Amino acid sequence: MRHPLLEGLIRAPLTEPAPPVDETALAELAAALERAARKRLGRSLSIRQVDAGSCNGCELEIHALNNAFYDLERFGLRFVASPRHADVLLVTGPVTKNMREALERTWRATPDPKWVVAAGDCAFDGGLFAGSYACLGGVSRAVPVDLHIKGCPPTPTQLLRGLLALLAAGGRRGL
Repeated sequence: MRHPLLEGLIRAPLTEPAPPVDETALAELAAALERAARKRLGRSLSIRQVDAGSCNGCELEIHALNNAFYDLERFGLRFVASPRHADVLLVTGPVTKNMREALERTWRATPDPKWVVAAGDCAFDGGLFAGSYACLGGVSRAVPVDLHIKGCPPTPTQLLRGLLALLAAGGRRGL
């Protein structure tokens, strides 16, 4: 029992180093996103994230937006718990048959103007799960999608760029 404990204290951790990110470019991107939200909405952007049946790879990258490194809230962007307070529904994963109704209800509960962002390859067309008996396919099979952010999974920077493109163009674009 002591041997593994002592070995764990002596040996270096088996983690990977953080990916290199230009902090200045990231701060400029997030500040541009905040300015676009204020210009378009007159306030900050509120995001409701919905998992429609994903493997959670995209959620890991979305959650990274709230960590100390990216810290999305310092730019006035925030995740909300209720769709009634959201401007954007950020949907991940293919829409499973069991999640279709929940996604549709969430979309109806979100006040206008609202945007739907399909984040990740699975949300685009079903990805790896396309053709499964339990999967309807991409998010657009259940609710109208304004923006697709491709990637498996998309990086936090790609997510920020996608939200900026959404605000700049007003929707109906794919990245």
